[in-house]
Amino acid sequence: MQEIIQQLETLFIGAVPTVLLFIVLVASYQFLVQGPLTKTLKARRALTEGAVEDAHKAIALAETQAAEYADKLRQARAEIFKLREARVKQWSVERDAALEVARKAAGAKVSQAKAELEAEAAQARLAIQASAGELARQVMRAVLPVAAGGSR
Repeated sequence: MQEIIQQLETLFIGAVPTVLLFIVLVASYQFLVQGPLTKTLKARRALTEGAVEDAHKAIALAETQAAEYADKLRQARAEIFKLREARVKQWSVERDAALEVARKAAGAKVSQAKAELEAEAAQARLAIQASAGELARQVMRAVLPVAAGGSR
């Protein structure tokens, strides 16, 4: 048993430099490779996430601008529609005013024509009444000589 312990002791003493070398290698790997690699990966991930966040912000900004553009376009269309409606109303008012003027002018012409017709009718009546006596005399002269000649 003593011999086994001595062999193990020799083995452990021989393994100490290997263990120390292994520990130095692991520490060197951590310091020289793993640390910078981890830092690089973190920086790359941060840049990627930053780029993704920037892209999301740009998309949100573009959507906001598109919404503002659509709102301005809608307002412009509403303004054009209001102006168009106002113009149509103005044209309707002008048309109604022109029609009213035309109606009044036509009414005045009709009234004037009626007055002229009534004046002509009155003159014709007067002319007929004035000539009625003369016509009656002419009829009497024409009838009386015939009636007087027929009774003789």
